[in-house]
Amino acid sequence: MIGSQAILGSYERPPEELLHSLEVDIWPLRDPGGADLIDGALGDGSQFHVAFGYYAHGVGPETAKAPAGWRERLVKRDVPPRAGAERTIVAWCLEVHDLVLSKCAAGRERDWDYAGGAACTDRRPGRAARPRRGSAGRRRGDRPRRDDAARDPRRGLKTGTKRVPNK
Repeated sequence: MIGSQAILGSYERPPEELLHSLEVDIWPLRDPGGADLIDGALGDGSQFHVAFGYYAHGVGPETAKAPAGWRERLVKRDVPPRAGAERTIVAWCLEVHDLVLSKCAAGRERDWDYAGGAACTDRRPGRAARPRRGSAGRRRGDRPRRDDAARDPRRGLKTGTKRVPNK
């Protein structure tokens, strides 16, 4: 999984505000041609979508606008087998920091909102995500203020500061 729902690989119980998407982006790691099969069987408007209210989108690795080395940082998540199933499924999910950076790179308003929500979460993978409490004392459900440069990934620099170019 390489879209917003990849958060499920890093957290047992992610914050609710990070789980609003009806779509899960799935890259079939071992069979790239399987993306078309995913779209056909589980995609938008499929019987699966109608029955369960969410859908899968088969994608390729180019969909992830993640930083270099992201494939080496994928998080393994074993999916429990369904009753009567003989095999288990392994999901490889975009690591949470790579996920947030990919959202920033995409740059859509919903991606900035997602990145801001993730930045306000205690980021200890493998555990239930908890709200972070900074000097502002925010609690879960509180949205980052637009004027809070420390919490809003779009405003990492305060007015009047200059970037120093890499040499």
